[in-house]
This record gives sequence, C-alpha cells and structure tokens, in this order.
Amino acid sequence: MTSAAAPARAWHLVVMGVSGCGKTSVGRRIAQALGLAFVEGDELHPPRNVALMAAGTPLTDADRADWLAAIAALLGQAHDAGRGLVVSCSALRRRYRDRLRAACPGLRFVFLHGDPALLRERMTSRRGHYMPASLLDTQLATLEPPDADEDALAVDVGPAVEQVTTTVLAGLKRCETTAR
Repeated sequence: MTSAAAPARAWHLVVMGVSGCGKTSVGRRIAQALGLAFVEGDELHPPRNVALMAAGTPLTDADRADWLAAIAALLGQAHDAGRGLVVSCSALRRRYRDRLRAACPGLRFVFLHGDPALLRERMTSRRGHYMPASLLDTQLATLEPPDADEDALAVDVGPAVEQVTTTVLAGLKRCETTAR
C-alpha cells in the first residue's frame, strides 16, 4: 500500500470497535499509509484496568475514565500542534466518542465491525494479549454503534486486513473530496 493513494490531509482518526476487530492491525496500516503517528490505545490503560480485563472482569465507565482522558489528551495535543494522529480505541459508547471529539475538533472515527463468531475466533487465536475472548459478549452488549450524525466510516472486517485498510483509505479519500 502506498501513500500515493492516501489523502493529503493530516487526519485525526480513532480506529474503533470491540476487541478482536483488528483496530491495531488496521490502525497501524492506515497510519503508515497516511504518514502519521500511531498510538495503540491499549497501552494507555492503567495497570489496574489491564489486571481487571486479564481476570475476565469487564471495565465500567469509571474504570475507563482515566484511559479516555489519556487518549483525549493525546488527540488534543496532536490537534493543537497541527499533527495528524491515528489512535486505536474501542470507543464503545457515544459519550466516550463525544469526549474524544471535544478534545480534538474534526476527529473522525473508523468503526470496524464484524461477525461475532469471527471476532471470537480472532481473540481465541491471538497470543500475548490480556483481553480474554470471554469479554467479547460484554463488549458487544456495551457497544453503541456510531449514529448517522457521527459521520463515522463503518467497515466490515470480514476481508483480509489489507483489503479492510484499502477500503478505509478509499473512504477517507472520498470524505476529503466531499469536504472540498
């Protein structure tokens, strides 16, 4: 994938969705194609959150507060500095997304979604990640897919990561063209 097909704009993007949808894999590829920095949102979780998830305990809104604040701060800093940034973050609820948008005007969301059986299979087969597949159902129950007024780019993750990334980049290019 080359940056020649990528939009020229310094995007501020959150690649969102439940665990197992490929936020990190797709987000890294998008950032690379756009020539932007990438931040793995999971790395910003406080140790307590990681321990809870590793033990199979779903996070509450209160548990997520500091994590979302850290992501919002990074997005706000990038926005204020005029630097584009791609961040992976589940952003499961609208109020989480609203909080991130408040910190970074113009923030766009890429909503990765897929068949729960595929997501569970991916979670079960990955190694070295603290999030157990047993938490997928709670994430799906918590998920509030973006509403039409949120103008998120929704992409099914059934195809290979490369195809998903190509679809996202094409969608961003259309957004950029429409905004002119």
